[in-house]
Amino acid sequence: MFLAQRRLCPLDSRAKFLKTIYSSKILGLPASAKMSLKITNAKRIEGLDSNVWVEFTKLAADPSVVNLGQGLPDISPPIYVKEKLSKIAAVDSLNQYTRGFGHPSLVKALACLYEKFYQNQINPNKEILVTVGAYGSLFNAIQGLIDNGDEVIIIMPFYDCYEPMVRMAGATPVFIPLRSKPVDGKRWSSSDWTLDPQELASKFNSKTKAIILNTPHNPIGKVYTKEELQVIADLCIKNDTLCISDEVYEWLVYTGNKHLKIATFPGMWERTITIGSAGKTFSVTGWKLGWSIGPNHLIKHLQTVQQNSVYTCATPLQEALAQAFWIDIKRMDDPECYFNSLPKELEVKRDRMVHLLESLGLKPIVPDGGYFIIADVSLLDADLSDMKDSNEPYDYKFVKWMTKNKKLSAIPVSAFCNEETKLQFEKFVRFCFIKKDSTLDAAEEIIKAWIRQKS
Repeated sequence: MFLAQRRLCPLDSRAKFLKTIYSSKILGLPASAKMSLKITNAKRIEGLDSNVWVEFTKLAADPSVVNLGQGLPDISPPIYVKEKLSKIAAVDSLNQYTRGFGHPSLVKALACLYEKFYQNQINPNKEILVTVGAYGSLFNAIQGLIDNGDEVIIIMPFYDCYEPMVRMAGATPVFIPLRSKPVDGKRWSSSDWTLDPQELASKFNSKTKAIILNTPHNPIGKVYTKEELQVIADLCIKNDTLCISDEVYEWLVYTGNKHLKIATFPGMWERTITIGSAGKTFSVTGWKLGWSIGPNHLIKHLQTVQQNSVYTCATPLQEALAQAFWIDIKRMDDPECYFNSLPKELEVKRDRMVHLLESLGLKPIVPDGGYFIIADVSLLDADLSDMKDSNEPYDYKFVKWMTKNKKLSAIPVSAFCNEETKLQFEKFVRFCFIKKDSTLDAAEEIIKAWIRQKS
């Protein structure tokens, strides 16, 4: 009877038919019965459902809005990167699964590149793991090395996924803020934001499993100095603590600054996971490829997480990335190398963005690295009375107001803070400047009109 009915049932009504059969005849429940209350969310994701990218990317999707919000480059990636991918897609064998921990040609290229910065050779098969973006690297590291009851030190502001990932692992985030020095009579720089060494030392205890470091820093743009990194390294060694070093903006460092890898400091290789990103390196964020580098005794646990979750990453993308890396590895001392040309291009855009924000009467924090710039927007004295949700932080309301009324989008900086410290950063807004000149031209027109309106 059931099979006969199934054969006669049109495809577009099969779902409704099966729902009725299973709920009423097999389960003995009426078709309208509600889902069991036992089928609900896992406790580990409790309270982690809100996400700044979902909310503000949707707002910026309006074609009339100039999007300086999400870190989405609208500049063109290097032509050779795109050409490599288009040719690789025609190779049948490269459209199949590859090695789960990283395509062989890519991990070899990464080992060759990073051995130039480390004093030791890097085993491409045991000390590198290719992941689904830097997000995947962070997830693998935290799931593979952080346990229930551990504590993880997070420096504020922080990239917004750090805290949820730590909490999903059953660990407790312990926060410490970057604090600004007085900046009377000069431009505000990301180097003016520092950690207090004594305050940092006080956060370490017997439960501290790891500290998450981000340099160059998002959203402030701070590039940690050798002296600052040594303080962190000494505390990690003294307290037998892991360092998860998020270095996705490693190539985007501006004049007068140098990116240093904490894993190269004495005693740190064996306790550091270093994270990189293809999206930030070659301006291809949609490729979603990242990597973790570290000693085998740590990387093997990240591999366990990967093989039991995403398994592997897209083969054509990994092969194209490997070939692009080889091009730039061979010309690293050449100005044409993308690792050298991109920061020079972005430094011009950064300086332009600083000038635009200053022309509005703001005092932006000039970043030493990365491609974001933040500024205190409370000086604009915007009328936010028509913003409905009065419980939101000031920066959330301001960005929504600016997107609606000025057609210019940004990201609220309090999204990068824990609940207790949102007030300290809620007057700051983050702008992205890895944009085409035409996009920055459009932003400039908006700001000039804003200035005229103010005067």
